[in-house]
Amino acid sequence: MQKDLTQLTRPLALGIALVLSVILTQGTAQAQGLFSPAIRVNQGIITNFELEQRVRFMDILNLPGDPEKDARQALIDDRLRQQVIGEAGIEVAPEDVQLGIDEFASRADLTGEEFVEALTDVGISQETLRDFVRNQLAWRDYVQARYLSQARPTQQEIDRALGQAGGSGGLRVLMSEVIIPITPQTLAQAEELAKEISQVQGYDAFSAAAAQYSASDTRTNGGRLEWLPITQIPPALQPQILALAPGDITPPIPLPNAIALFQMRGIQEVATGTPPYASIDYATYFISGGRTPEALSRAAEITERIDTCDDLYGIAKGQPETVLERKNVKPSEIPKDIALELAKLDPDEVSTTLTRNNGQTLVLLMLCSRTRDLGDDASREDVARALTEQRLNAFAASLMEQLRADAVIVEQ
Repeated sequence: MQKDLTQLTRPLALGIALVLSVILTQGTAQAQGLFSPAIRVNQGIITNFELEQRVRFMDILNLPGDPEKDARQALIDDRLRQQVIGEAGIEVAPEDVQLGIDEFASRADLTGEEFVEALTDVGISQETLRDFVRNQLAWRDYVQARYLSQARPTQQEIDRALGQAGGSGGLRVLMSEVIIPITPQTLAQAEELAKEISQVQGYDAFSAAAAQYSASDTRTNGGRLEWLPITQIPPALQPQILALAPGDITPPIPLPNAIALFQMRGIQEVATGTPPYASIDYATYFISGGRTPEALSRAAEITERIDTCDDLYGIAKGQPETVLERKNVKPSEIPKDIALELAKLDPDEVSTTLTRNNGQTLVLLMLCSRTRDLGDDASREDVARALTEQRLNAFAASLMEQLRADAVIVEQ
């Protein structure tokens, strides 16, 4: 019996050993495949593991586009940057990398440790995040070291951007907006929605949010505004807007009966500037019903009947005096939500985005005129910083184009 048992267990043991051998061989092959080159960039390589990690990372950030395609291009750009940074001998201190991670995590209201833990839970290694942040910081330092002296504006250029020096130049911005209407009943929900929108990544995601949630007429165009002279933006918001880099989004901005968010799409110096304004003349006509179809229809009917602000007096005739207000005041004295809407309007144009009385009253807002002034609404430091950032971004983009053109890139 013992002999029979031995004869049975020996082939069983051999079979188990064979299976284990196959499993270990397959695991080794998979590991080798995971860390084998996916892309060669000059003398550097990008492994399949790095590509997989970046795809997951982009998915977590909810970036628009094709994660696989975009991850490949992003990693190629990273390698090109690393090669230039390495040649320049630029290194980022570990504590600066940690600060970068903490700042990145704060956008999601997390600590750095919580953010790393959340990424680890979905299979993204801590080193993937550190490499990403380290590369971004090192590239910023390299671009500043190489181009900062060329990017700094002269005093004359700052004057032109402010609309001074005889109005010979200026600064304008290209933005998208989301205006979320609120009532006391929807305030908490609107605040949470605004917070989520402020954290989206990319222009497409912000435009999608505008199309779905914004009360502004621009929602039909994905929230996209036309170019606006910086001097038309409310003075209190100019520093906040000028601090944005392309793609950045403002924190939620509380307004009467609404919450606003703006995404920077571009900033540009122009040959002919628009001076700041000493005063703005505007009219508000109030229609009961808020944003109901009936109230909006009434507003559209009135808009068709008026050509100038003076025409509103005829519309309001026989009604209580409070139904129509006309003011000619300094820009700093205009309520923030009205100032933002006026910034989008030319004289005699109308907006019906705003409400009052907890959303129960629709505001028909009309710009009557603007009176120019050569005063300094945005500080020279704000404008200098915005111009410098704009030029550094342009230098960096041009350098990346050159690096890609010169590179030998082989995708496996």
